[in-house]
Amino acid sequence: MSLFRVFVFAASIGLVSFDFNPEIAANDYIESYKELAIVEMYRTGIPASITLAQGLHESHYGTSKLATEANNHFGIKCKSYWTGKTYFHKDDDLNKRGQLIESCFRAYDSDIDSYIDRSNFLMQTDRYSVLFEYDKTDYVSWAYGLKNCGYATDDMYSEKLIEKIEKYNLSVYDSSEDPFRQLIRH
Repeated sequence: MSLFRVFVFAASIGLVSFDFNPEIAANDYIESYKELAIVEMYRTGIPASITLAQGLHESHYGTSKLATEANNHFGIKCKSYWTGKTYFHKDDDLNKRGQLIESCFRAYDSDIDSYIDRSNFLMQTDRYSVLFEYDKTDYVSWAYGLKNCGYATDDMYSEKLIEKIEKYNLSVYDSSEDPFRQLIRH
């Protein structure tokens, strides 16, 4: 059997995909993580919309190697004090000669660990403290605040988060009922 026929057969049974549909991937990601983002919002004050937009962006809808191999949905690097698991891949770090080198990223046992650590990272890092002065429904201030605090090097980072929030109507999760209160009532 020719290599082409093997490839066509593999595609026909779903082993190989010709298309990546970001709309389907985004909706799947949102459905998978919206409840976790809401829980983290009520635990920390970080808008669920911001959490979901960052997760969508940083993990390429949950499909990046960092997300699939290291459960890191937010691109958080190791930092000098990180004592947990690590994962290395090229990102934006350069050596003294200006050559791209592998960056150390945090690796997690689960997606939940990634979400919790990202929230804790923002809450426990002094440079992000200003963010917690913003309301949990003010995703615009949070998006610009993250960029201004140095979360990302991309000059368009804030706009990309806001675009995802508005495109996928993620702000609806910022006004979701407190999941803990819901548990108490039942």
